[in-house]
Amino acid sequence: MSTAVHARYVLGFADGDHLLWQDATVEYDSSVIDYVGPRRESRADVTIDMGDALVIPGLIDLDAVTDIDHAILDSWSSPAIAAGLQWSQDYFQSDRAGVFDQQDRDFIRRYALVQLLLHGVTTAMPIASEVHSSWAETYQDAVGIATAAQDLGIRTYLGPSYRSGVTVTRADGARDVLWDPERGRAGLADAERFLDYARSLDDDLVHGVLLPCRIETMTPELLAATARLARERDVLVRLHSMQGLGEIEFLQRWHGASPVDMYRRTGLLACRLLVPHTTFGTSDRPRRSPSDDELRALVDADISIVHCPSTSLRYGMALDTFDRYEAAGVNITLGSDSFPPDLLRAMDEGWCLAKLLEGRLDAGSLAAYFRTATLNAARALGREDLGRLAPGAQADLLAYRLDGFRLGVVEDPLRTLVTAGRPTDLALSVVAGRTVVENGQLPGVDLGAMRGRAQALFDRMRAAYSERDYHRRGPDELFPPVFPHAGEAATVRADTKG
Repeated sequence: MSTAVHARYVLGFADGDHLLWQDATVEYDSSVIDYVGPRRESRADVTIDMGDALVIPGLIDLDAVTDIDHAILDSWSSPAIAAGLQWSQDYFQSDRAGVFDQQDRDFIRRYALVQLLLHGVTTAMPIASEVHSSWAETYQDAVGIATAAQDLGIRTYLGPSYRSGVTVTRADGARDVLWDPERGRAGLADAERFLDYARSLDDDLVHGVLLPCRIETMTPELLAATARLARERDVLVRLHSMQGLGEIEFLQRWHGASPVDMYRRTGLLACRLLVPHTTFGTSDRPRRSPSDDELRALVDADISIVHCPSTSLRYGMALDTFDRYEAAGVNITLGSDSFPPDLLRAMDEGWCLAKLLEGRLDAGSLAAYFRTATLNAARALGREDLGRLAPGAQADLLAYRLDGFRLGVVEDPLRTLVTAGRPTDLALSVVAGRTVVENGQLPGVDLGAMRGRAQALFDRMRAAYSERDYHRRGPDELFPPVFPHAGEAATVRADTKG
């Protein structure tokens, strides 16, 4: 079925980059775009006139949160409390059970994919926390995401996470990693099994990739086995690394190596590798950002990084600097990594951080930031048919309304949307020619019921931190409110007077 979408503005593509059309049309037949250009009357089966709106390519999130968010719990704690939000050594050695059963886990993944669609993400590479699992993700978890993706209509690159060890807090409060290599090998076997499953579906909405956990929770043997499998199957690998000083200190202590050294030793430099965050290295630069040599190694190996500015900012970190990485030739893509999965907000926050760190207003251009979630991300995936509105590309597109009073006046439509827009301005989302969001709603999805169940599961997850805390503190002590609740404040005052 053919469809024509008219709008006041359309961000098309020509000569290798985006360009803006006014009073324009996008036409697609089935899943492929046929025409982008000046408005024209067509013989399409369906015509959608968006009016005062901006149509852009679908956004690609390569570190897409598919979980009940934990950053709202652990991104503001003191060191004493933060140590209790990891697994304790006692918990590691106990007969652990996950907080959620499989039905709950499948619902959580579906809830997160709905959130991604409502925030304009049309292609996602999922990320979920292992904190509330008995170890890591499973084959069945990945199958659950694949099923939800096909049902909802979002394109995914996914697989179960796996690891050889887990970061823990010892009884004295020190952080360490405890190991169970057999679980790591079993996890990789699950990941290979899912590659076969994804291929058997023969569906562009589900692609198998390898998603090992943080580099410091992987043995060198498991990293090398991952690299071999990735080369044999020609699949992407995403490995969280270069994201914290603790990780770098562990690798130096255990292996006398940097993260880049570990990529080289284990064969990962010869893979199609994505590295989320990449905010820390072994240099003596301010904020311990990667050295020029480390950036050069990433570029020479054609490694893409996944920049997550909103999450980095929330944890007090930043890419130092966006312009420096881009000038070095690093392919910078974008990820959400925590709630809200709003890549437009991430662009704005990253853009502002770039100005602050570079000390000039023209740093970190918005055009460059927009490419991270479109053209650069498509390059990382090896997909020239994504991240652009052009004939022959996949019909992945978003339409944002520009006529809302709260948006204010419109200058450049993209700049206005990124700096003043909100997810509720999203009126239309299309993935591979299928309308998945219409008038801000997902057809057939009861958002109210979904939110209620998600809140109940979040409350259960929050309470479960006490079991893992090395001091076994209650949730109200681990997560104190911003201000005391009224009843508690009255009790405190009465106790003080007494």
